[in-house]
Amino acid sequence: MKKIEDYVRSIKDFPMEGIIFRDVTTVLQDAEGLHLAIDLIQDKIKDLDFDVVIGPESRGFIFGVPVAYNLNKSFVPVRKKGKLPCETVSMEYELEYGTAVIEIHKDAIKPGQKVVIIDDLIATGGTIEAIVKMVEGLGGEVAGICFLMELTGLNGREKLKDYRVDSVIQYEGA
Repeated sequence: MKKIEDYVRSIKDFPMEGIIFRDVTTVLQDAEGLHLAIDLIQDKIKDLDFDVVIGPESRGFIFGVPVAYNLNKSFVPVRKKGKLPCETVSMEYELEYGTAVIEIHKDAIKPGQKVVIIDDLIATGGTIEAIVKMVEGLGGEVAGICFLMELTGLNGREKLKDYRVDSVIQYEGA
């Protein structure tokens, strides 16, 4: 049986010279790879007590929804600004070359609910840091954060140091 790392395609010099892009699409397009990824994420959070899975657009949806389904939990999407139809709360965060804004429905997290945030990759940690602030602003509690892949050289965990953070695969460097 292949290891999950065997399903991830690494593309040198993308999007710029010196970068190794970790492509998750090769995990998704292989049934065994996708199954293994979901199982490994679930295994990382199996000991957590939580009510809700949250996933940021779009790859957080891909990995978060099957985990929520398998564990009989609800799923809450976090989307780019202007994509959710009801009243939202929003948070701006830093990108490598600018800023972005994400939103969550104001009624998506009830006070006291425990959430697990699931995404495909942690790089600088800015997106998840913004999600954590929104969850806590709504009265929720972050029980854990889990990624399929982590780029350890970008120190994204540092922004999340007060939370339990797990990743299935760790890559050195950026």
